[in-house]
This record gives sequence, structure tokens and C-alpha cells, in this order.
Amino acid sequence: MFKKVESRKKYSEMEKEILSFWKENQIFEKSVEQRSKEKYYSFYDGPPFITGVPHHGTLLTSIVKDCVPRYWTMKGFRVERRWGWDCHGLPAENMVEKKLGIKSKKEIEEKVGIKKFNEVCFLETSRVAADWEQIVDRIGRWVEFRNAYKTMDKDYMESVWWAFSEMHKKDLVYEDVRISLYCPRCSTPLSNFEIAMDNSYEKDTDTAVFVKFEMDIQDDDMQFVLNDKSKVSFLVWTTTPWTLLANVALAVNPDMTYVMVRMKDSDNVLILSKERLSVLEGYEYVEIQDLNGKDLLGLKYVPLFPDEVGQEEKNKAFSILGEDFVSSEEGTGIVHMAPAFGEDDFEARKKHDLPLIMNVDEEGKYVSGQWKGRVVWEANDDIVMHLNSEGHLFKKEKFTHSYPHCHRCHTKLIYKAQPAWYVNVDKIRGKLLKNNEKINWHPEYLKEGRFKKGIESAPDWNISRDRYWGTALPVWKCDGKGCQNLKVVGSYAELKKLSGVELDDYHRPGVDDITFCCDKCGGVMKRVPQVFDSWIEAGSMPFAQFHYPFENGEQFEKSFPTDFISEYIAQTRAWFYVLHVVSTGVFKKESFKNVITTGTIAGEDGRKMSKSFGNYSDPLEVLENYSADALRYYFLSSSLMNAQNINFSEETIKDVQRKLLGTLWNSYSFFVLYANVDEWKPPKIDEHDVVYRENLLDRWIISELHMLFEVIDENMQSYNLVKATKPIEKFVDNLSNWYIRRSRRRFWKSESDQDKQQAYLTLWTVLVGLSKAIAPFCPFVADEIYRNIALDVEEGAKESVHLCEFPNADGQFIDDKLNGKMELTRKIVEVGLSIRAENGLKVRQPLSVLHVQIEELGDDFVTLIKDEVNVKNVEIGKIHKSSNVKIKEDKALKVGLDIGMTEELELEGMMREVVRHIQNARKQAGFDVDDRIELYHRGAEALFEAFKEDITKETLANVISSISYDIGDADFEKKIKIGEEDEFTVWLKKATQNSQK
Repeated sequence: MFKKVESRKKYSEMEKEILSFWKENQIFEKSVEQRSKEKYYSFYDGPPFITGVPHHGTLLTSIVKDCVPRYWTMKGFRVERRWGWDCHGLPAENMVEKKLGIKSKKEIEEKVGIKKFNEVCFLETSRVAADWEQIVDRIGRWVEFRNAYKTMDKDYMESVWWAFSEMHKKDLVYEDVRISLYCPRCSTPLSNFEIAMDNSYEKDTDTAVFVKFEMDIQDDDMQFVLNDKSKVSFLVWTTTPWTLLANVALAVNPDMTYVMVRMKDSDNVLILSKERLSVLEGYEYVEIQDLNGKDLLGLKYVPLFPDEVGQEEKNKAFSILGEDFVSSEEGTGIVHMAPAFGEDDFEARKKHDLPLIMNVDEEGKYVSGQWKGRVVWEANDDIVMHLNSEGHLFKKEKFTHSYPHCHRCHTKLIYKAQPAWYVNVDKIRGKLLKNNEKINWHPEYLKEGRFKKGIESAPDWNISRDRYWGTALPVWKCDGKGCQNLKVVGSYAELKKLSGVELDDYHRPGVDDITFCCDKCGGVMKRVPQVFDSWIEAGSMPFAQFHYPFENGEQFEKSFPTDFISEYIAQTRAWFYVLHVVSTGVFKKESFKNVITTGTIAGEDGRKMSKSFGNYSDPLEVLENYSADALRYYFLSSSLMNAQNINFSEETIKDVQRKLLGTLWNSYSFFVLYANVDEWKPPKIDEHDVVYRENLLDRWIISELHMLFEVIDENMQSYNLVKATKPIEKFVDNLSNWYIRRSRRRFWKSESDQDKQQAYLTLWTVLVGLSKAIAPFCPFVADEIYRNIALDVEEGAKESVHLCEFPNADGQFIDDKLNGKMELTRKIVEVGLSIRAENGLKVRQPLSVLHVQIEELGDDFVTLIKDEVNVKNVEIGKIHKSSNVKIKEDKALKVGLDIGMTEELELEGMMREVVRHIQNARKQAGFDVDDRIELYHRGAEALFEAFKEDITKETLANVISSISYDIGDADFEKKIKIGEEDEFTVWLKKATQNSQK
């Protein structure tokens, strides 16, 4: 006997039972250990920040990272899955700052000290996030938590040192002063891709100004002097008035046309791009003359804030430069240049030898002048008022734009020049592009699209941070005057050899205290103060998790490049990108072979998921209400797997639970119920010896099953999870709503015992095969079905479905012609039933004939159509119109249904209604499906007499008798009224033992 299946069992309870079984019997561990080490499939799991909280987005990636390794395990590969934690960087530091009540970077050193601050960081990030393990477990993800690596581990950090030193040897890293996005609150530079990854741009409304820079007219510039009172000014637009204090030049495009205009009722003469005259809308002016951009080059102007530049540098500043990046798309076609706060400006500084005014400190405050000590954004409006009072302001306006903010603290960023260490991306760009060609991307368009374009446009990567909790840069510099000696250390052993010092912990400040003698001048070599950007640690994960190259060389080499990775689409600019850069820089090869990029999930209202919006539910509640299998299938079959975005929908998950899992459960429950009634067990035969030839439906469902194996296998091999999962839903519907429904009578009243045995064997074979096929996607229900119906009976059965091989499609069972005809048959039935519905005819009411305009179909298929549409005949061929025939077309298919009625048809329809009522009465009486009954009725004698044989078969009645009295000892009594007939009564009794026989 199979374990009884509760038809209304709560799925979440079943899943928890399966989870307990997995843990108690170490099924995950066995699934790895039972596979050969020689057949290895590698998988990298991108580590989440230990400070993060699990949400629907993290569940999405975890589900993908579980599904694919499960599949490859069932394909016979050894797939080790190791969890990791990203411990360093601003997320951890911001968390500790809040804990310690610290509000700025400066307070860390002044109030707490680096040592204590990092100690607290270590303690906080050492706490294992139990909520992560709980929810990752609950969705059925198999991953090794106990041996999880952490980026703050001593061994991990040493591998990062080694990678940096390797890139330094190849001249791929350098130190320079460059412009980077900079967070005044965190007092550190950030990478462009960090901001882009989390779309940390927010809508801001700033004050934009049009400023007049008066021309400093020299004798050779007299052609611009129109009269003695005229002031000629360059009109410049900027959205960051605070940067005007660092202005050292103006830029024009040499190839653009400019125009000189005189403002009415004013001595002001302005110069701006002719294409941007629209900025003067509302003002009256006269155009004086056109000017070529190249004619403006070298002209001088009067600085707005002359005291910001030293006297010796003024000769290099305050002139008109020519730059190609100047456009006429916005502003005035003349750009204000502040090299300390703009990328284009900074590059122009090198070319034109411009001074650099660094008048803003690490907290974004002015270090000198009228606004000393003020944060630049706070001083903005006061600076605009000053410009107005000094006569420099032409006009101001509010300007709403998308502006970058810190992805951790949400502070408005600035572009700021600062010394930092960079990876020379430009030097390996060609190799990065070449290596990308070897990667299988899903969706494929990302290879030539977002990822390739990201590589093509990527600036050199700023990998240093002016912070505390991170892997220290292994760079020591000589403090000797004029000595430029620099040492990049690649291991702790190398550092010990240089300094004689060995540490248990190489975080700051302990590592800062290590010094050694300069081998060039005898001075003291001291470590630079920066730590690594945590993204270089993430990019080092493939080898650092193994402490390569110091140990585990063989383990790393067989896993690199990895077979598979997956994350959401923003990681094309982040983790995917840094993996690619580090592996190309260190090993000259790609880091991963196959990648699935998912889309992002918004709340049901379309907005980003946020607790403050209240637009998403607790993931654990979703799992409890609808099951992990439902959530998994919802994600895996959605457009998310094609890197498209969706709005999270509990209603859709509910539909998956009902239409897919509920339907599958009903099929499983049906089989167990009837198999137990007949005490059926599958015969001990090899599946390939079973010949499914006698019954059309058996042959068809087995053909469809092997087609399903083939489709899933093919698409999983190419990492197309949507195409792999979508057919499952259709197959389950075919199984329940066609195969089982059309075969139901074979299981309980088949005239041929052989046919009943074949039906059981077919359904059992399908359910066992299906459980294996869906195991990677819906692992809980798959194991529930497999363990109940296959564990003790299948030849060579495993302890769990997840220890089985993935089923192979067998071509001898696939019949494309049969599948096509059955699909056509179901389509004919669908159209025929729709004609019934449109004419208000119940399916239980027999009709005379259905016409189908096709060439041929076959008698077996015609019989199915007759039964399903409930007609006496099906005529194949041309449809002849008549008043009773209602015709409907669906594409190339044309169907006609004769809706004419006869007394005989009406009476048979009534009989079928009576059978339905009696069947319901059986259920209400609590009879088992195989219980024979005695059926007594008072009334409707003619109907029972006419259809006694049919009613007997359909209701399992051993006795049908008309009576004139009430039966007091009946098991169930029911009053029935059919159509216009008088009400009649039926009594049901369980048949006596003699009657049962």
C-alpha cells in the first residue's frame, strides 16, 4: 500500500516534512558525495552583504542558484555549493556607525579610534545571519552554510593581496589623482558602476544659473570693443554654482558658431552659441555678429573669485579653451571648467596645464574663503545671492534632474579629484572584449549589449577607499625625502620577510604599524592608508575562497572558469564585471562560462520594493500561504529569467499553486487512491520493455512525457529556464484534464483486467518520470511523489528523487504524429464545447452530430471527440449548412454542431443529470470509490427503466429498485428534480457482502 494522500493537505506542511527528511538523512550531502570527483561542475555563489535582509529579490537569485545545480547533479555531475559572506565596506561600516552613534568619518578617528571601530565591525559581521539560513532553507535551496567563506577572513584577504600584486607586476594598477564620485558623508570615493548598479540616481531640484564672465579685453582684442561703455561677457550655464569658486577656465567648441548680442537698454554684450539663443527667450536683444569658436580661443576673462588662485598660477588660468565635448544640446555652448570637480575638466587640465583649486575637504566643506566650513550643497544658494550682488548673475532657474547619491547613506554625491589606486581597464579592454565572446549569456543579447558596451565605455576602476573596515592595500612607500620607492606585497610571508612581523589579523590599524627599511635609501617604508574597494574582493572570490595560490590549487583550477553564475541584471555592471576584470587581469581568461541574468522585481504597485511603501509581503508568509514550489515555479517560468522586470504578484503565485501544483496533486492523489483500492504495485519490469501499444491515450501520454524530458533537457543545457519550465504546466494539464479524465473509468470498472493494469502502469510511469523531470524546479512535491510511489517499488530506486539521474528522452516512445493528432482533437473539442456554451447547452445533454471540416482523423480520435462533446456522431468532411447547425471557425479549423433536440436526446440528458446527483450522494454518504451500492428510487420510473444498465455501471449499483415506501435504514437519502420532471427520491445503501460479490 502507498501512503494515503490527503487531497487537501497544506503544501507548506508537506514541504516542512520534506525539509526534515532532507536534513535528517543528509540528502544534499549525499547528492554531492555520490557523484564522481572526476565529473565536476563548478558554480560560484555571489556573496550577499552580511548586513542585508532576505527579500523577494534575494530569493529569486537563490532559487536560480538552486535549480541549475540540482539539474546538473541529476545529470551525474558533482556540484559543490558553498555559501559566502561579503563582510567589508560601507554597508558594514554604516551599520556600526549607527550602533556607535557616529555621524561622520572624522568622528571615527576622533571619538572611537580605528582599532575599536574595526573591532566592533568584526564582531557585528561575525554574527551568522540566522534569518538568511532559515529562509534559504525554506525555499529548498541546497548550499553549504557551515563552511561558508567570509571576505574578512585572513586567508581570503591574503589571496586579494596576491591578485593585486600580480596585476601590479603586469603594470595593470597605478596610483593617480583623478576625478571620482565622492560621498562627503562617508568621506570616500565610489565607483561609477556602484552607483549605476543600484540605480542610485534620485530626482533633485537644484538652482541652475546663467553667469556672466566679463572678457578681460587686451589691446589685441579691440575688435570686440563696441564702444567705451560696453562690457563683453561670456554667458555660461551651470547646475553646480558651488564649483564656480574652483573655476580656472572656460571651454568652447572650436567648430561651433557663436554669436555676439547686445541686450536692449543695457551696455551688456553677451557671447553664446548661436544654437542656444533660446536661453534668451523673454529678453530683447540685437544680434551683432557671428563668431567662429576657434576665434575665441585664447581670449582672457576676469575671474569671479580671483582670490582662490595663487598669483603665480593666474597666468595659466582664466582663458578660453577649445574642447570637443562642448555641445549645443543644453546650456549656452560655453562650459565653466573646475578641474577639481569634473571629469572632462580634469582631463582638460592635463592638456592645458591648468591649476587645480582643491578648496573642498573630505567632508564636502570649503576649506577657505567666505564660505569656509560650509558644506558645498548648503552654500549653493548663498553663492547665487553673492553672484547677483556682484553683477555676475544673468538669470537663475530651478533645474530638476537625476543626480547620483550614495547607495548606502543616500547623501548627495560630488565629483571630486583625489588620489586613489586604479586598475588600468583601458590596457586590457581588448582582452576583456575577446574573453566576453567565449561566454554563453542568457539572455543572449546582453553579450553584445549591456555587458559589451559596459566594457567598451568603462573608465579605469578606482579600487581604493579612504576608509577603515576592509582589506588593507598591500602597498608600502618610503618616507625618505625625494625617494620614490614603493613596494607591493603579495603575501604575509613576504611581509614577514621584509619586516619580521607576523599578525593574527591584518586589518587596520595593526597592519598600519608594520614598517621596514627602504632598500634604496634606508628610509622607513610605511603602508599607504587606503583599504580596497569591497568589489575587488568580490571579483577575487573564485580563487580567494580557496586561499589560492597558497593552497587548494587543484580545487581552484578545476573550478575555474566556473561553469555557471547568476545574479540580477544590475550585476552586469558590478559582480559580473569585476569578476571579468580581475580574472582577465590576473589569469588572462574569463571567469565564467555560462551566466543567467535575471530582471528585477518591483512591488505590486510597480514601485521599488520598500518597507516604507508597504508594497511587498514577508517572504516567509508567502511561502507559508502558497508554498516554496509555487514561488519557485512563478520565478523560474517568468520573464525575470529573460532579464525583464516584473511586478511581484501574489495572485499569480496563487494561480501556480492552484493550476499547476493543485492539478498535479490531484493526479497524484487519484493514482494513490485507486492503486490502494486495488492493492496495485508496478510489476518488476524494465521501463524499456513496456510496450504502450494497445491504448491510444497511454501511447499519447508516454509520448508527451518523453517529449517533456527532451524539451527540459535541451533548454536546461542552454540555460533557458523559461523554455524549460513552461511545458511542465501544459503537461500537467494534459495529464489531469485529458489523460486521467478520459481514462478514469479504466481504473475502477474496466472490463479488461489487462487494460486496467496497463492504465495503472502508465500513470505510475508518468508520475515517477514527471517527479524526476520537475525535481530541479519544484523539489518538494517531486520528492513527495517519488518517495511515496517509487521508493519501495521502482527497480533501483534511490532514497530521494534528488539522488536520481535526470530522465532521458527515449525516441522509441515519441510519436510526433500522434501528439499532433491529439492536439487537433483537443482543439476540435474546445471549439465544439464553446459552441455548446454559446447556445446554453449543458455538456451532459447529448446532441446528434458534430461536423469537422478536415480531411481525416482516425476512429480512436473520433471516439474521444464524441465522448467529450457528448454527441452521437462525428462527421468528417465538408460542413453543409442547416438551421440547426451552428458553425465556428478557429484559424484553419472549421467546426459545426447540430443543436437540434429529440425526445430521446432530452431523456438521455436527464439520465446523465440523475447520475451526477447520485455520484454526489455517494460522496456525501462517505462511500469509498470502490464501494458497491444498492440504489432505491421513488419516482422517475420510466427514466430508470430506460437507462438502468447505464446507471448501474456509472454508480456501481448492484441493485436498482423502484419502491413505494421510505427506507428507514438507508445510508443516505436525497431528493432530486431534473428539468420539468416531478421531484423524486433516491436512497443509497452500501451493498451487503453477498451483494458486493
